[in-house]
Amino acid sequence: MKAFKKYYIIPALPEEVYNALTNPLAIRLWTGEPATMSAEPGSAFSLWGDSIEGKNLEFIPDKKIVQQWYFGDQEEASIVTIILHPHAHGTSVELKHSNIPDSEFDDITEGWNNMYFKSLHEFFE
Repeated sequence: MKAFKKYYIIPALPEEVYNALTNPLAIRLWTGEPATMSAEPGSAFSLWGDSIEGKNLEFIPDKKIVQQWYFGDQEEASIVTIILHPHAHGTSVELKHSNIPDSEFDDITEGWNNMYFKSLHEFFE
């Protein structure tokens, strides 16, 4: 299992980024794909045409999102934590993704960089 941590700068206020990450209609606007999402802990979510699925664990409005991502029947949960920090150029997004299966690590990190946060950044430009 591997972990990934990175900061991204998004040119929008933290509350706008939070909404874009938790509102299914907003998610569809920046991903181009239908999404199932709720800001209720314990709810299931699905992004990018069901290529990302999991369970929402914790929300602090405009500040923090914690999710469990599913990778088959792995023993330890893969946890994604997104923390939003105000920044001079919008929002600094602190991403921590733990317990990524070794076989999925390259695809996951490429997805975070070249799909997820690149699309979100372009949406707000």
